[in-house]
Amino acid sequence: MAASSRATVVLKAVKNITVRFCPFESNVRSTREFLAMVGSEKARSTNMNCEVIAMVKHDKSEPVVDVTYADGERLVMKGAKMSTSEMFSAFQSRCIAKDPQSQAKAK
Repeated sequence: MAASSRATVVLKAVKNITVRFCPFESNVRSTREFLAMVGSEKARSTNMNCEVIAMVKHDKSEPVVDVTYADGERLVMKGAKMSTSEMFSAFQSRCIAKDPQSQAKAK
């Protein structure tokens, strides 16, 4: 997580993020780290209207991150098969593509 924590999380193009996981499973680390990144005070301040919802269940369910963008598009990531950096990269690339100001800063 050290490498991705230096990157800035911008939630401008995001409507809501729902993170579901069972904390007792061994494959939830990347999902929990992703939740910590998008749920941080600094990230949340980039879009105060973005809802970040954590659904902690004790049902041995697979960890899932469900992102809904402002234009209605959804990104569903299965955390059991992805690292934190892979999740963050997929999330951030879509956010940059949907926000023209972020595209200009990235160049």
